[in-house]
Amino acid sequence: MNVADLVDVASALAAPHHDGSDAYVLERPDELGDKAVVRLRVPRASAVDTVALRYVHDGEPRIVRAELDGETESETFWRATFPAVHPATRYRWLLAGGEIGYAWLNGLGVVTHDIPDDDDFVLLAGGEGPQWHLESVVYEIFPDRFASSGLEVDARDWAVRRAWEELPMGRGVKSQYELFGGDLRGIEQHLDHITSLGANAIYLTPVFPAGSVHRYDATTFEHVDPLLGGDAALSSLVAAAHARGIRIVGDLTLNHVGVGHEWFASDHEFFFMDGDKYDSWMNVKTLPTLNWSSGELRRRMADVVRRWLEFGLDGWRIDVANMAGRHGDIDLNDEVARLTREAAGDALLIAEHGHDFRHDLGGRGWHGSMNYSGFLRPIWWWLRDPDFARDPFRADFPAPLFGGEQSVATMRAFRAGVPWQSTLHSWTLLDSHDTARFRTVVRSRDKHIVGIGLQMTTPGVPMIFAGDEVGLEGEWGEDARRTMPWNRRDEWDDALLAEYRKLIALRRSSPALARGGIRYVHVSADAIAYLRETRGETLLCLAARAAHDPIRVPFRSLETLYGDDAGDGVLPADGPSFHVWRLTNG
Repeated sequence: MNVADLVDVASALAAPHHDGSDAYVLERPDELGDKAVVRLRVPRASAVDTVALRYVHDGEPRIVRAELDGETESETFWRATFPAVHPATRYRWLLAGGEIGYAWLNGLGVVTHDIPDDDDFVLLAGGEGPQWHLESVVYEIFPDRFASSGLEVDARDWAVRRAWEELPMGRGVKSQYELFGGDLRGIEQHLDHITSLGANAIYLTPVFPAGSVHRYDATTFEHVDPLLGGDAALSSLVAAAHARGIRIVGDLTLNHVGVGHEWFASDHEFFFMDGDKYDSWMNVKTLPTLNWSSGELRRRMADVVRRWLEFGLDGWRIDVANMAGRHGDIDLNDEVARLTREAAGDALLIAEHGHDFRHDLGGRGWHGSMNYSGFLRPIWWWLRDPDFARDPFRADFPAPLFGGEQSVATMRAFRAGVPWQSTLHSWTLLDSHDTARFRTVVRSRDKHIVGIGLQMTTPGVPMIFAGDEVGLEGEWGEDARRTMPWNRRDEWDDALLAEYRKLIALRRSSPALARGGIRYVHVSADAIAYLRETRGETLLCLAARAAHDPIRVPFRSLETLYGDDAGDGVLPADGPSFHVWRLTNG
C-alpha cells in the first residue's frame, strides 16, 4: 500500500463539534429554572478567538460569552452557562476569528451565514424518558405471523384461513383478512429465541379485537382479541417476558378506530360526522377519524392508555401519531401528545411518523419516533441493490442511490432541531411490518450486516422486525408479513443470525452506544466512519458498502470489538464490511 493512497481524516476532525450527549452537556437541568452548562470542542486546526452561545429566552434571542475551559495539544474547549426557564430551550454557538472568521454551529454543523432557529440544538429541562429503553434492543412482532400455539378458536366472518407455510397473497385490501393463526401464547413459547438473539423489549402490533388481521381498526379497547388468546394470554406473556427481563410495548391508534368500534355506534361527538357521512383515515371508510375536540374522548382514551399499562404493558407505540388530533384547520396534536404522556406516567411513548417528525418531538409528549426519514431511508438508499429501483414511500418514484455524503447529510438533518433525549429514544429501524424487508432491499448478506452495524451503533434504540435475523424477505409491507419458518430450519440464514447476536451484544454492552454523542471522522461515497463518545468511553465505527481507499485516523491504540484489526491507525479498506474499535487512549 502506497502512503499516497491513504485518506487522511484531519479535515473532518478539524470541525468544531457539539451535541446533546453528556460529553458536551456538562450540567443538564432537571427542573425549570436550573442552569445548563454546555461545552464546545474546537480543534486547533480551526482555532477561533471568540466564542459565544445564543439561546432563546421568552421568544427573544440572548447571547452569553463562552469561557475557555481547557486545552490540549490538538484542541481547545469552551464552556457556556444559560438558564433553562422553558421546558425546551433552543441554542447554538457563535464563532469568530482565527481560521473560521465568522460562523454558527448548530445541529447541521458549521454554517458561515446567518440562519433561522429550526436546526438549533434543543435542551430539555427534565424529560429524560425511561432509562431502561436506552439500554434496549426492540423486537417487533406482528402476532398473527410469529408463532401459533395451536389455539382453537372460531374465526371471524372476515377471516380467510391460510396455512402457516404459505406466503401472503399479495397487495391490496384482501391481504388484511388473511389469518395464519399466530397468537400470544405462541410468542410466549418462543421467548427463548428472543432472549438468545439479545433483544430485551418486544413491540407488539395491535392486540385488540378488530375487523382485520392487522387490527388497526379496533372494535373495542376493553379486552384482548380472543383470536390471540384473550386477556389471560397477554397477562401470561407479560409475566413470562418480565421474568426474562423483557419489556412489552403495545400499539395504540389515537387517530382512528374501526367502523365496527362500539364508540362509532354510540358516541358521534367522538368523530367528524355529518349525518351518515364521516371523515376517515386516508379516506378508508373502515377507519373513522377521531375528533379530539371532545373532552369525553380525551377522558376515555386516557383511561385506555392507563388501564393497559396497569395491566402490565411497559409503553405504547402510537400509530400514525403525526395525524392524531390534526384535521383540516384543527391542530391538537401537541395536546394529544401531552395528554397521552400525562396518562402514561413513566411509561414509554414512541410515535409512528413517516416524514419530518422534528416539530412533534418537543420533549413533553412522545419520547421518540420511529425513525424512517432520518435512518431507514438514508440507509436504504446508500446500501440498496440496483434492482430495488422504485421508492415505495413516494408513489413508486425512481429510488435514489445515495453516496455516503448524502446518507450522512440526511441523518444529520433529521437529528438537527431535536432534543438529544428524543434522538436517543427514537427507533433506528431497517424495516417494519409496513415496508419491504431490508434483506430484499439490499439482496446481500454482507450489505445486510453493514446495515445492522449502522443500526446498532447510530444514536437511537434499534428495532428489529421479527424474521430479519434469519433472512426473511418481502417486496412490500404485506409481503414482508411472512410467517416465521420455525419448522423450516434449513431456510434460516445462520451466518446472518450469528452477526445479529454479536452486534446486539455489542450494542447492549456499551454506554457510548446507548447514550453517547456522534462525531463523523470520514465520509465518502463508499465509507462512513464516526465516533460514539461519552465522558468515559469512545468507540470508532466504520461502515463500508464497497472496497475503498484506506483511511488513516489519528488513533493508534484501537481495541477491536467487531470486525478486523486496524494496524497503526490505518482502517481496513474492504467492503461491504463493518468494524468497531474502542479507543484505549486519546
